[in-house]
Amino acid sequence: MLHVAVVGSGPSGVYTAQSLVQQSQVPDIRVDVLDRLPCPYGLVRYGVAPDHEKIKSLQNNLRAVLEHGQVRFLGGVQVGPGGVPTERLRELYHAVVYCVGAATDRHLGVPGEDLPGSWSATEFVSWYSAHPDSVADGFVLGARTAVVIGVGNVAVDVTRMLARGAAELSPTDMPQEALTALAASHVTEISMVGRRGPSQARFTTKELRELGALPDTEVVVDPEELALDPACADPSGLPAANRRNVEVLRGWATAPPQGRARRIRLRFFLRPVELLPDRGRVGAVRFERTVPDGNGGVTGTGRYEDIEAQLVLRSVGYRGVPLEGLPFDAERATVPHSAGRVLREGAIAPGEYVAGWIKRGPTGVIGTNRPCAKETVTSLLEDAAMLVRRELPEDPLTVLRAEGATPVDWTGWQAIERAEAELGASLGRGVVKLPDWTSLLAAARGAGS
Repeated sequence: MLHVAVVGSGPSGVYTAQSLVQQSQVPDIRVDVLDRLPCPYGLVRYGVAPDHEKIKSLQNNLRAVLEHGQVRFLGGVQVGPGGVPTERLRELYHAVVYCVGAATDRHLGVPGEDLPGSWSATEFVSWYSAHPDSVADGFVLGARTAVVIGVGNVAVDVTRMLARGAAELSPTDMPQEALTALAASHVTEISMVGRRGPSQARFTTKELRELGALPDTEVVVDPEELALDPACADPSGLPAANRRNVEVLRGWATAPPQGRARRIRLRFFLRPVELLPDRGRVGAVRFERTVPDGNGGVTGTGRYEDIEAQLVLRSVGYRGVPLEGLPFDAERATVPHSAGRVLREGAIAPGEYVAGWIKRGPTGVIGTNRPCAKETVTSLLEDAAMLVRRELPEDPLTVLRAEGATPVDWTGWQAIERAEAELGASLGRGVVKLPDWTSLLAAARGAGS
């Protein structure tokens, strides 16, 4: 039998487990999917916006893998400092595949970035997604205007959440405290700002169009900023997705004012250079006007514009973090590898593999993780004959429990799901997520997990 540990139960981890149990080269294989959190699905649960029900329904596909007879979910298991050392995990399994994602945000690196009222978009997403590590609140308290720095899909998500009303958010699984706070929000003007042009924005057209469908909200685009982008004059040479984005933006740029209660301003060719304080909090963001440099980038003009904001959300990308016991390329923020095999000082580390963002960086969409996982599993299966020569101790779960770990098994996760359904019913809503470690573990332990 080949016994594999997969660390991380997001899409890359589950697709790795799926590829392992669907292959036919190794007749007897067992996969333990470990996660630090007591809940599975990673960013599908804690990163997809609560109003994106279609994408969130991907959980049903991931569930089918985790309920496979050869797969075992073990939540609440910390790998690394304070938990199971990577060396120990390697002793307990023939192979370990690390699918730990990119756990932190990139920084702007500008003065004032750490002022109160300035947050990473991930902190905001974690709050309204009920991530148990989220300790922040008060995002919208006292705010009238907000600036979102970045023009990717996460930036569009947080912009949309700021503009949503209680009636639209109540049917979602958003935690009650976040729903109450957003329902009471006085934010009426949101600027989403990119340092490059509209033709280079990274949001998808589907996400972009959703902004124009928000009730009582108008989207404003400055036609002069579109004119700065040479590709907007003739978008025919752009990839289809970028061309569609430009068409949508053009439509908004030529639309007459609608006088609605909320405004979303999409701004381009503005580079943040400083967050300005106001009575000890962020009060505005200073941007430098940029222009195309002719090589796909931008250059500064020395002209500046201040945009008022009592709330700033920075959405400029994710970054991988080192995991103790694994090599790490600090420049790329990934684990060095060859087709998924971990490299230590340039040599293959037997039995250690990576997949997902920690392997390739935070790129692509959810589906991109499937071929990434398949490549890693192909490498692992090529090594299988060598890996199974090593005898393992008894069932790793028995060892982990004996050494102090208290995994949340699938029964425990199902108990969490029941508790969230009961909470929602008590509030007159649908399923409502439990927002903290205490309530999640209490629900799981109640099932004897």
